[in-house]
Amino acid sequence: ETYEVHWPHSAAGACGTANQYQTPFYDGVFCNLDLETLQTLAPQDIASAVGVQGQIFTIVNDDSYYYPDLIRGWVVDAEMGMGQDI
Repeated sequence: ETYEVHWPHSAAGACGTANQYQTPFYDGVFCNLDLETLQTLAPQDIASAVGVQGQIFTIVNDDSYYYPDLIRGWVVDAEMGMGQDI
């Protein structure tokens, strides 16, 4: 079984705060942006300001692959070859 985990990043959101992880997704990536400003943005402006990192994990029964806190972001582990290629 696999799980895909996403971490949103946004110049218009509250990156680095608990509000970055709000649900629904749009509340987190646009929480610092008022509606009046949002309505002036072109689709490319939004695409240039919002991005998502994602990693796919295969569930295995082996404690050597245990990562206890994925909410803190992308797992970078050179020994396991994780998070090295973007």
